[in-house]
Amino acid sequence: MSLKALNIGDLFPNFEAQTNLGKIDFYDWMADSWAILFSHPADFTPVCTTELARVAQLIPEFQKRGIKPIALSCDTAESHNAWIEDIKSYGKLPSFDYPIIADDKRELAVKLNMLDKDELNAAGIPLTCRAVFVVDDKKKLRLSILYPATTGRNFDEILRVVDSLKLTQTKSVATPADWQPGGQCMVLPTVQAADVPQLFPDGVETIQVPSGKSYLRITAQPQN
Repeated sequence: MSLKALNIGDLFPNFEAQTNLGKIDFYDWMADSWAILFSHPADFTPVCTTELARVAQLIPEFQKRGIKPIALSCDTAESHNAWIEDIKSYGKLPSFDYPIIADDKRELAVKLNMLDKDELNAAGIPLTCRAVFVVDDKKKLRLSILYPATTGRNFDEILRVVDSLKLTQTKSVATPADWQPGGQCMVLPTVQAADVPQLFPDGVETIQVPSGKSYLRITAQPQN
């Protein structure tokens, strides 16, 4: 039976699973890190191969942010290990350094509501969609994205979102549309004018709008 839809801020459920690197307990595997769990329809498929290769190329970026990536595909661990050789070849990778969960019975895909009912395999069984779950070090869900099986993900965008999540959880800002690290941020509406000088020593600009309300306040990205 599947869980009810997970909401941002919910405790992400723990689970045990077999991977190409052996059996894991998800919480134990995470330890004190953040995690990105991303699912795939099947091994030896073209879009999935490009995605897993891209994540492997980005391992230094994930490590820099204190995040562990883990993939899931609805095939066996033995199949994963054979597929990894193709992924390494495609991505020109010397090694493949993160686990792929073996969900050949689709138990986790069902539990976490990761099935794409519009994409079926040869047996008429729904494929796993391209889900992305970002889980923080408190085991809370911080981001959830569902892509259809036919659309590959932009992992640079996922890293951008993680940068925003980590910034905004400690600073009194939000990141605007198309924000990139180092760019200007929006001061939260909850910040009182009297607190602005202390919180934002580089200054704040209030953008004038027809309503006359002073809610559009921009500032340089706060430093950690």
